Amino acid sequence: MKLNKFLFGMSFAVTTLAVVAAESAPVIDITKTGAIKSSPSQYTSSVPETMAEKLVNLERKLDARNRAQVKVQRQLDELQNEVNELRGVTELHTHQLSQVLNRQRELYQELDRRVTEALKPENNVPAAIIAPAKASSDASINYSTNLTENQAYDSAVNLVLKDKQYDKAIPEFQAFNRNFPNSSYAPNAHYWLGQLLFNKTEYTKAKNEFNLVVEQYLDSNKRSDAMLKLAMVEQKLNNNAAAKIWYQKVLAQYPDSSAAQLAKPRLENL
Repeated sequence: MKLNKFLFGMSFAVTTLAVVAAESAPVIDITKTGAIKSSPSQYTSSVPETMAEKLVNLERKLDARNRAQVKVQRQLDELQNEVNELRGVTELHTHQLSQVLNRQRELYQELDRRVTEALKPENNVPAAIIAPAKASSDASINYSTNLTENQAYDSAVNLVLKDKQYDKAIPEFQAFNRNFPNSSYAPNAHYWLGQLLFNKTEYTKAKNEFNLVVEQYLDSNKRSDAMLKLAMVEQKLNNNAAAKIWYQKVLAQYPDSSAAQLAKPRLENL
């Protein structure tokens, strides 16, 4: 009986010690006592907060970099547009300068031809004019007709080159083409008229003049320029397919001309 009581007492003591040993260690709050809090859960809760802050900072940096890249790309696009505009202006000025140089060359050639003819009156003036005793009115009319043709063409050209009166030059060239349809100046006259109409945005009328140069004056040195202008007219009329065909014709038929040099970049941009 005493043994049973002893064993029961021992088992009770062991159980009590096990319960006491299983209790958690005391936690000291640093905010109240100045001591360090010893709870392990506090250390684990601070880790996700630090990662979250890092992610937020990383996202903020990525957003800033993306905005900077978009800004740089926008600036590059604007610069590219400006370069394209400057290239177009340069091409236009180059073409205009080429036209002026060609026109000056033609004027010098025409002047040389007229001087040569003037030095050989027996080839151009009827015998009635050469003979001092026979200055008939019919001979004078024939000779003055040549002068009228030259003067009419020079008058129209001077309105463009010297006086810069482009509106007045249009009816002058139209009158010249009506009065002298078989003139050696006809292809140039039609081309100049088309150019003047093109500058006034009268594209349909300009197209007709350039077509006359291309179709009727196959040996004219204005034919390649007229084909280039036809392509530009089609572009102005939003007929890019037709413009492409004309640019290709210029490159195929006049590959070494100044018109071909202008047609190539325009064709690539279509």
